[in-house]
Amino acid sequence: MRLSNNQMYQSNINKILDGQQGVANAQERVTTGKKYLSTSESPSAYSQASLYTNKIQMNEQYTKNINQLNGRLETEESILQSINTTIQAAQELTIRAGNGAMSQTDLETIAGELKELQKSLVNLMNSQSEDGKYIFSGYQDTAQTYSFNSNTGQYDYQGDQGQHSVTIAQGVEVKSSDNGFSTFEKVDARLNVASNSGTLGGSITDGTVYVKNQADFDKFHKENYDLSPTATVADNSFQVELVAGVNPGDPDTYVINDGYGNPITPAVTGEYTGEPIEYAGMEFKLEGDVPGTMEFTLEKPAKENILNTLQGLITSLNSDLTGDALQDALADGSVQLQNASDQVVFTQASLGARMIVVERVADSNSALDINNKANKASLVEVDMAEAISELTKQETALQASQATFGRLANLSLFDYL
Repeated sequence: MRLSNNQMYQSNINKILDGQQGVANAQERVTTGKKYLSTSESPSAYSQASLYTNKIQMNEQYTKNINQLNGRLETEESILQSINTTIQAAQELTIRAGNGAMSQTDLETIAGELKELQKSLVNLMNSQSEDGKYIFSGYQDTAQTYSFNSNTGQYDYQGDQGQHSVTIAQGVEVKSSDNGFSTFEKVDARLNVASNSGTLGGSITDGTVYVKNQADFDKFHKENYDLSPTATVADNSFQVELVAGVNPGDPDTYVINDGYGNPITPAVTGEYTGEPIEYAGMEFKLEGDVPGTMEFTLEKPAKENILNTLQGLITSLNSDLTGDALQDALADGSVQLQNASDQVVFTQASLGARMIVVERVADSNSALDINNKANKASLVEVDMAEAISELTKQETALQASQATFGRLANLSLFDYL
């Protein structure tokens, strides 16, 4: 078969062009790091790589969520720590106020210090996030958490019971806030009697009842208070009855009755000498003669936020209270301050647990991200050593084609004559 010069030239040019295209493709793979220069080269690889790309992008969003969530939780943790420190300072002042050597001026000075601590707590409990939202208002985070009600003289909670959540991984949500209802409103008030002045009967002319041993009284209250909606006042009332001796010279006695005048079971009775009667953590001081009765009622269990607890303490310290009345007011404050501190600590513990979860999920996300990127790379990213070797190979082939064409182009029959 005879080849014309044109055919020879065209054949060599085609080889050179193919070689140049091979070099260009190899060069582009090295430059871009892509294993395939078009989807058509490997549709399945591009399809799988697209899935990994979506996972990587989702993980990037989760990482942003985690960073934002960490910031919020750390801010709340710092605020709660400051709140607890302030409560502890108020507790110390309350204990100091119980010193019998304190004058009324001293008590008013302590009331002034408690007022400043209350202002500090108001600011802390009304803390806002970087975007101006109230941290402890739940879903109502555009409303100030606490405000003073001048009509009642109390601080009212303005938020709700909601908790915002942030998604930090597939199917994993973490609470990003704590509402004020759970943190500050669910604080147990001190258990007490409804009134320190009982209802008197018979020859008793005056009487008071004060809780002296809180632990004993709390046990009695929890065992005997009827929380049923149908309970009557008598169901939660008790009576101290003084009974004259049966025979001349016999001592007078006292007996504890229920609200219907019947002795409780098991019976509680003892000799009455005119000294205070102690029962279930309570102290009864009675004046007058026998026979007679003094009825008292257990106070319904309640909740009280720390701001109103301090408001009550401040009012009491400025009211010239003395003796049992002052000590009872201080006991209210002391117990409720401790309960408020316990509730804040409980919230801090919950917060710490969430922070641990976030940390572990962040580590897991990081590991998944590495795996996803490695899997995507194996599908569509070039092995650089292999790509450089291929480029060198293509360049060598092109140079060979160019050199061969040059030599063939200079050949002539006369060279062999």
